[in-house]
Amino acid sequence: MPSNTTAPPAKKKGRRARLIVLVLVLALVAGIGYGAYWGVSTVRGSFPQTTGTLRIDKLSGPVEVKRDAYGVPQIYADSEADLFRAQGYVQAQDRFYEMDVRRHMTAGRLSEMFGKSQVDTDAFLRTLGWRQVAQQEYDKVLSADTKKNLQAYAEGVNAYLKDRDPSDISVEYAALAFTNDYTIEPWSPVDSVAWLKAMAWDLRGNMQDEIDRSLMAGRLSSQQIKDLYPGYPYELHQPIVPKGAVDKITGKFDPKAEAHEDGSGSGADALGGTQTQLARLSDALDEIPALIGPNGNGIGSNSWVVSGKYTTSGKPLLANDPHLAPMLPSLWYQMGLHCRSVSATCRYDVAGYSFSGTPGVIIGHNDSIAWGFTNLGADVTDLYLEKVGEQGYVVDGKTKPFRTREETIKVAGGGDRTITVRSTEHGPLVSDRSTELEKVGQKAPVGNAAPDRGTGYGVALSWTALQPGKSMDAVFELNRAKDFKGFRAAAKDFEVPSQNMIYADTEGHIGYQSPGKIPVRAKGDGTLPAPGWDSSYGWKGYIPFAELPYEYDPARGYVVTANQAVIDEKKYPYLLTKDWGYGSRSQRINDLIESKIKDGGKISPDDMQTMQMDNRSEIATLLNPLLLKIDVADPQVREAQKLLEGWDYTQEPDSAAAAYFNAVWRNVLKLAFGDKLPKELRVEGECINVRRADATSPVDEQNKLVRECGERDADSAQPDGGDRWYEVVRPLLKQEKNDWWKTPGDRLNAPTETRDQLLAQAMKDARWELTAKLGKDVSTWSWGRLHQLTLKNQTLGTAGPGFVQSLLNRGPWNLGGGEAAVDATGWNAAGGYEVIWVPSMRMVVNVGDWDRSRWINLTGASGHAFNSHYTDQTDKWVKGELLDWAYGKAAVDSATKDTLTLQP
Repeated sequence: MPSNTTAPPAKKKGRRARLIVLVLVLALVAGIGYGAYWGVSTVRGSFPQTTGTLRIDKLSGPVEVKRDAYGVPQIYADSEADLFRAQGYVQAQDRFYEMDVRRHMTAGRLSEMFGKSQVDTDAFLRTLGWRQVAQQEYDKVLSADTKKNLQAYAEGVNAYLKDRDPSDISVEYAALAFTNDYTIEPWSPVDSVAWLKAMAWDLRGNMQDEIDRSLMAGRLSSQQIKDLYPGYPYELHQPIVPKGAVDKITGKFDPKAEAHEDGSGSGADALGGTQTQLARLSDALDEIPALIGPNGNGIGSNSWVVSGKYTTSGKPLLANDPHLAPMLPSLWYQMGLHCRSVSATCRYDVAGYSFSGTPGVIIGHNDSIAWGFTNLGADVTDLYLEKVGEQGYVVDGKTKPFRTREETIKVAGGGDRTITVRSTEHGPLVSDRSTELEKVGQKAPVGNAAPDRGTGYGVALSWTALQPGKSMDAVFELNRAKDFKGFRAAAKDFEVPSQNMIYADTEGHIGYQSPGKIPVRAKGDGTLPAPGWDSSYGWKGYIPFAELPYEYDPARGYVVTANQAVIDEKKYPYLLTKDWGYGSRSQRINDLIESKIKDGGKISPDDMQTMQMDNRSEIATLLNPLLLKIDVADPQVREAQKLLEGWDYTQEPDSAAAAYFNAVWRNVLKLAFGDKLPKELRVEGECINVRRADATSPVDEQNKLVRECGERDADSAQPDGGDRWYEVVRPLLKQEKNDWWKTPGDRLNAPTETRDQLLAQAMKDARWELTAKLGKDVSTWSWGRLHQLTLKNQTLGTAGPGFVQSLLNRGPWNLGGGEAAVDATGWNAAGGYEVIWVPSMRMVVNVGDWDRSRWINLTGASGHAFNSHYTDQTDKWVKGELLDWAYGKAAVDSATKDTLTLQP
């Protein structure tokens, strides 16, 4: 007779044992219980030395590292090589574990650190080949000067790693040592270059929209798809360059340049047999942003620059706050890089925000100019449907062989896995990484060309970032630029990711440049996957840099970029994209600036800071007046409706009105669109709390509430609620009987036929939802209790045991702001109200009077979980406060708390 109990399999026992050890080790390292003494010494042993003198290899002279009260370093050296060596050393002191994880991610080697859970992610990243392209850039494209800087930076990192045990570098290594025989490798220059590929991926443009539109084609009419992807509202939201693509400085566009076409011939007829590949590809794509940041409408930024004629200082003011996923530590690392004597042989005197693992400063200012970035959103990716077989892929009726390479993925605690990467002339066959590909059409046997995958139809990715480029050159050129000419020269080399770049200088000039390697399509408009078997859909080149939009000292006296359209497509001969952000944030900033300068008003640095925290809901200005007109009979729903009376549309953390409105908005989207979109587009989210059918009052006690995920939830997609959905809903609000307002109803609710019926239902559903989440008493509701930010360590803090996460993570914080507000604390309506992207930093640069500039980081300078600078800026960030930003030598000396001298 078999026993009633069985021992767990050996593999499970091993995993469980490693998990227990991991928890115990981190408990000890955190100084908990019996390990307090040893734990404290271990933790402190990984903290950086910030005072005294250290001797490191390769330096040619002494270097000073001056840290302020927040641990932000300013580095002073006599040579460029020493400057970047010291930068590498200092960033490794504070952030090496973060740097190490990043380089493993960009190389598709996360499995070496974290085991088999990361194999699929590694396989996808190996297929993209970020590391391979970075190596090609370093070997063949980048300037000798840039390579010297990268090599010096790597020498500094390796000087820090020399003779240090992993546990002396970061707490996380102490944990990994008990579950893995992981060994830290020396840093290489290519490790730095590869990180720009990850950022380009984060900001890659409309790939997901291509997939989504394709998946919709099987279920929705062309008019419905058009409803869901409306054109940019140029009449409401002005583009960055409102009156033309160039100003008075130079040149005209080629009048013979081919205008873009619509998407009518972009391969829609071929989509019927490829729905599964696209759906599975979408799933695979979702796994990659989980490590870098969510990709979508919220990923962008705000930046604006105001001419001195409208400022209190008489000099330009420049603001920037990039919107990215919240990370711990923050994506950004603040620092200054100063040649003690600026000359032809030591040319840097720059400060701002850098990436850990990458030399130079990405966003900031030098002694002559300031600059900021926002995501341009150019369409630099195309998906190609490929007819594939064992012998290759078809183009114009002929079969071409794949380009193939083998990749071996090493797995901690497991055996190696070998994959075959196949590429067509369009790019890597990304659908090969879908484990479901073999099922497509039930006719695709595993082929010899790729033993781990099948054949049939496939999906290849063309992406400008998969071609070697000079963006790393551009970083150093930008750091050295002295005027608009030098700024534009740097921008020319900033090929990926394609960014909006704003500019100001000490002479009082302001400007804008859209850089990037942006393809010119021979046919099609990039909104749907193209047929790879038809060569007429290929790329025929790139938009010439001289013909990319820019401005210099525009007459209006300011430039605003917040992911809106760059220029009216009717005024520009090239296609930049069909998928802009829809301009809610940008127009709000434009309006705020105009209101300040009206009748001779001037803008101060405080005004710029206040604008960054503007949290008005633009969709509320359209929807709230209609909600107030709904005749609500239910007294409990009426009680919630009253919260909206007199509301000024601001989304403060303590606002009950903002909480209720956003819940209503979420339920409007769910009711109007959720059961009409293909289930392949569904985003996993929480279920709505609804009232039992037998409840005797509108709001009963908690035991009268149930969680329901009915068939409608399981088979439908939920809109994310970004500003595209503002533009979707805006015209529908004027059409009381549009079909989008019709819902089938369910066992709890009657069907709806009109706008007001659906709005009434959304108001009722929102009341029940917030009763379950926040309680029956509406006077206790607040937006911040729903809209919370938790900062998570990007490895063990997101996937480790709960106890480990509590040691490494911080929060939650109750936030104001919201989706598509200027204070863009984004949330996804499909999954709840949790903050999923944020202004990752904020800065206000006082051009010319640099020491009166201000800045803040999301977290802090340190990546060490128990260091005082781990999240010491976060509370101020939450409140919208900025720190003084010292730049000049006297100001830096005055702010310095610790000085470390690095000697040869």
